[in-house]
Amino acid sequence: MTQLSLAYIFQHQKLLVDENFQLPQVEKLASDLPIHQNDQVIARDLLEDEAIPEGYQLIPIRELIQSWSSSDFLQASRAVQLLEWRRNHKFCSHCGHATEVHAKEYAMVCPACAYHQYPRVQPCIITIITKGDNEVLLAKSAHNKSNMYGLIAGFVEVGETLEEAVQREAFEEVGLKLKNIRYMSSQPWPFPSNLMIAFHAEYESGDIQLQLEEISDAQFFKFDQLPEIPFKGSIAHNMIMQMIDSKTET
Repeated sequence: MTQLSLAYIFQHQKLLVDENFQLPQVEKLASDLPIHQNDQVIARDLLEDEAIPEGYQLIPIRELIQSWSSSDFLQASRAVQLLEWRRNHKFCSHCGHATEVHAKEYAMVCPACAYHQYPRVQPCIITIITKGDNEVLLAKSAHNKSNMYGLIAGFVEVGETLEEAVQREAFEEVGLKLKNIRYMSSQPWPFPSNLMIAFHAEYESGDIQLQLEEISDAQFFKFDQLPEIPFKGSIAHNMIMQMIDSKTET
């Protein structure tokens, strides 16, 4: 009897699931990527011209965060990032030769110059900024058409510490200086391949001045008067709820 593998089958950022958001089980192909070495869970690309199997649908992975457990979402995150990495490294960045998949490692290997290209993640900071005991800074992205307010976030630049990135992003986006920067947690975020690194910081000085190409509004909100915030399962939601709970307990 053929052993079936649980499959994360993606078409870009959309995942193949049934009506109950369950994954298909398929026969393993040579082109499949194992999610972890030597296990029976694989990742596979669904090509644009391939038919969607009957009883299944393509759902944006972002929509599954609220329906799946944290461990299931993290495994899906790993799968889509590995596929994205393989898709984007078909050619050697040193000499341009077509690459080959390493037999034992997650590496795209150039047979001409032997250069190895491994999966990379992009570090991003995300910061919850509080003022006093019951106010939090929330900002509305200029690129978001909804009324959702989130936290200040951005990519870490070359040669910059995480704490420096927290200070820089806050000053660039809302014109504020911060103090008492402390690490909170982290979360892989596959849009496309980021590692969100969460910090708590306290307001030190400055008046809110918006970077209009990035932020359309930013305000300090009372904990009991919050606007629409990011959805459950996102690191921003977890940070806001954790901060409210900690301030309420004290």
